[in-house]
Amino acid sequence: MPSIKKVQITFDCAEPERVARFWCAVLGYDAPPAPEGFASWEEFDDAEPGRRGADRASIDPVGEEPRLSFQRVPEGKVVKNRVHLDVRAGTGLVGAERLAVLEAECARLVALGAVHDHTLYADGVNESCINMRDVEGNEFCLD
Repeated sequence: MPSIKKVQITFDCAEPERVARFWCAVLGYDAPPAPEGFASWEEFDDAEPGRRGADRASIDPVGEEPRLSFQRVPEGKVVKNRVHLDVRAGTGLVGAERLAVLEAECARLVALGAVHDHTLYADGVNESCINMRDVEGNEFCLD
């Protein structure tokens, strides 16, 4: 039987540190400690000219959820994501209670720099969810 592997989700972006801070705040993640031998990420960046802010990460403080990695790329985002995160804010809730929780979380994330694209309201088959974008325009859902 093959072993189950951990996954990391990597974002291409213009400003890795900014995007990593956003996702830390969204998910309650932490920034990982600086690499061994360095007191801070700034010291690590200074050790290699031209690397400042080339990548950053966000990690689950209890180590159960996927690590998010953010790497600087020269090109900007031009099309819709083929993969996106679903932030499970309303798990187990239905109807008006679910929508109220999703709307409150949406307001919190907008204050962090996210953009509210649109709300999909419950239709008798599917429950409500909210489509959003992070600080660099990457789509994600509040579910």
